[in-house]
Amino acid sequence: MDRQQLLQRIDLQWSHFLHSYAGLTEPAMETPGVVGGWSVKDIIGHVTTWEQETLKSLPVLMEGRRTPVYGGVDRFNAQQAALKGSLPLDQVLSQLGDTHRRLIAFLKTVPEGHFSTETRVRRRLRLDTYGHYPEHAQSIQAWRLARGL
Repeated sequence: MDRQQLLQRIDLQWSHFLHSYAGLTEPAMETPGVVGGWSVKDIIGHVTTWEQETLKSLPVLMEGRRTPVYGGVDRFNAQQAALKGSLPLDQVLSQLGDTHRRLIAFLKTVPEGHFSTETRVRRRLRLDTYGHYPEHAQSIQAWRLARGL
């Protein structure tokens, strides 16, 4: 896979994620229960968190160093959800867009060799982007279908 293929894969799954909640009202986006107690807004904050973590981790991985361990993914997710849960929806959406644009801009500067094979960089990208978005898009779509939204 080269950079262009990677960016296309990210873009395709990103579009599906954005489409999964397109047209929902603010009250619907803040309704808990999409995944556990999380709302669509919480899921958006969660996706943003992992893109932010990716932006922190990629330079570390590119230097051959290890990324920090957070005491467990579930714990980290819960902490981050609590932090972002109090933010207004427009701020959560703004953070999502800003973070994603920064991630894509950064990826355009990463040396091509990090994408051509299954490197630690590419693995992290898969886990936190094009492999992560579909999981949440599917949850949102199933929730919408069950509620006729």
